[in-house]
Amino acid sequence: MSTDITPPADVDAGTAKQGFKFSDINKMFGGGTSNARQFGMIFALIFVVVFFEWKTGGKTLSPGNLINVIAQQSYILILAIGMVMVIIAGHIDLSVGSVAAFTGIIVAKAMHDYSVPWYIAILIGLAVGILVGSWHGFWVAYIGVPAFIVTLSGMLLFRGLNQFVGDSTTVPIPDEFRTIGAGYLPEWGPDTGYNNLTLLLGVLGAVALIYREVRLRRTQKAMHAEMAPLWVSVLKMVIVVGTLIFLTLRFASGRVGTSFPVSGLILVTLILIYSFITNSTIFGRHVYAVGGNSLAAQLSGVKSRRVNFLVMTNMSLLAAVAGMIFVARSAASGPQDGNGWELDAIAAVFIGGAAVAGGVGTVTGSIVGGLVMAFLNNGLQLLGVGFDTVQIIKGLVLLIAVAVDVWNKQQGRTSIIGFLMRSFRGSGGGGDAAPTEPPLVSSSEPMPVGPTQTARPADLGPH
Repeated sequence: MSTDITPPADVDAGTAKQGFKFSDINKMFGGGTSNARQFGMIFALIFVVVFFEWKTGGKTLSPGNLINVIAQQSYILILAIGMVMVIIAGHIDLSVGSVAAFTGIIVAKAMHDYSVPWYIAILIGLAVGILVGSWHGFWVAYIGVPAFIVTLSGMLLFRGLNQFVGDSTTVPIPDEFRTIGAGYLPEWGPDTGYNNLTLLLGVLGAVALIYREVRLRRTQKAMHAEMAPLWVSVLKMVIVVGTLIFLTLRFASGRVGTSFPVSGLILVTLILIYSFITNSTIFGRHVYAVGGNSLAAQLSGVKSRRVNFLVMTNMSLLAAVAGMIFVARSAASGPQDGNGWELDAIAAVFIGGAAVAGGVGTVTGSIVGGLVMAFLNNGLQLLGVGFDTVQIIKGLVLLIAVAVDVWNKQQGRTSIIGFLMRSFRGSGGGGDAAPTEPPLVSSSEPMPVGPTQTARPADLGPH
């Protein structure tokens, strides 16, 4: 019997030669098993934005409002980036608000009382974040104290230190430091009626998206993997790039002196960096592995203590960044900074598809979850809804979003939000893809390790 498994010549074209079939729209953001349920939160975000755009008479998508939403929510979204890695690893961090406030008061005091240059103050703030994160990571990773307890202690400890260092008073900051929180991309080039730097960023983003889609299709073809018809890829690019261009024009057409916020630029940079880390690095795979099954991960050669230490350290580092951005936007550091931030970050992560038990979640999904809450909060405020009602609605949205996802899993259906953003990594995309579940053995069947076997799969790389 022949064992030749060479694919037929027409496989190279994937499904592109099958002609137009409307059912292929399922493959717009993924493989053949993709469907609308996988993108529940994207549709929820679109619904929230469109609904409030209608109810507010076009205020939601006005340039000024979009700029304010990003500027006001950037620090929460930055916290969500770090929090999703903590939750994927199977932990929780309740201290991020206090750590952000503690960093903010130290940076403000350094500049105000000791005339430290703003750029040196930023380095001091980053160092504080790393030291605090190392403190948390030591207790969690090497002593074995649950992260919930460690960070609950940190929440009280660093809140107290914030008020002790600042004498429970407000400390102003110099104008130069305000740029990272209240600044915008500067005007540059000829007068086009738009902010040219914002336009340039939008064009570069569109080119990058198109290049990524073309590269994905080439990789799928080279691997003889199933690929969506060409018309599906074209339609996807029209929708995604069209949305990006629309938003670019909105941000670039704000009132004179405003454009895309500098804090938003920092946020986008961090999203790109941490998406790459979680999707395309050995460390990212190890984080998923530890959160999905810590014992199996250790049997596979993953140094779980180091992973836990670095995850907790990274969280406090990003909390320091968020704290400095908030202080820069507020023009001062105060004793009430950071209150409740940890709850907003955790809500964004769970709405964005992370699993309570760990091992599942994405950076992009958490940003989508955070934007859902941001536009929900913003839209209700534009409608004049009271703060108490806003809190009630936000709490119900969080509960319902997670409950629906859990219910679908219990019914054996595809998780609505658990695999929300897997689509944007495509199928068969080589190094771009990352597992949303650990690529390890089940905890109920430990991996056997014999004289001729290794406990570390090759794809997990060296220790």
